[in-house]
Amino acid sequence: MSGHGFHVHGPHDHAVEHAAGHGHDKFSGNIAVTTAILATIGALFGYQGGATQNDAAMFKNNAAIAKTEAANRWNYYQAKSNKQNLAELAMTLPNVDPEKYKADVARYKAEKEEIKKEAESWEEKSHDWDKKSDNVLHQHHQWALATTAEQIAIALAAITLLTNRRWLLLSTYAVAVAGIALGVFAWLHIDPLGALFGAGGH
Repeated sequence: MSGHGFHVHGPHDHAVEHAAGHGHDKFSGNIAVTTAILATIGALFGYQGGATQNDAAMFKNNAAIAKTEAANRWNYYQAKSNKQNLAELAMTLPNVDPEKYKADVARYKAEKEEIKKEAESWEEKSHDWDKKSDNVLHQHHQWALATTAEQIAIALAAITLLTNRRWLLLSTYAVAVAGIALGVFAWLHIDPLGALFGAGGH
């Protein structure tokens, strides 16, 4: 980094620097190792959170594309319906051979059925992509919570180190374990709150 730049130190940086200045302090060394581990876990959780966010956006885009395709098919269906209606109307006009338009009516009906199936298929695809996007976005929120918990744990570890309040170490471990649990739930696609209230996982 250039000498004219600046660097913002995080809790982990302070913990490592403090431990380096107290090399014979086992407590400080343990805190430094703990914060390094938590920082690594937090980075992994953050990466997973970013990946799931990208997936959610991609799935939502796929849903929009499928919805557009469904709308195009329904417009085509409506155009065929209009042609069918005109052919049926022509059959009722005087001095017109109805047999001439009967084949057109039958053809439009058959074409409409095929177009309808395609439109419904695209609508179903759009619904499926939307559902996938919602599920992955929920998973992203779980990863974000897990990452935040690890960051809080690192901050608590830094406070523990700076204040030498050893009882704070228990809080650090408790928050870190909670964050890891949230990460495991996210990895397994489990919604702990949903499971608690009977909604089940995703």
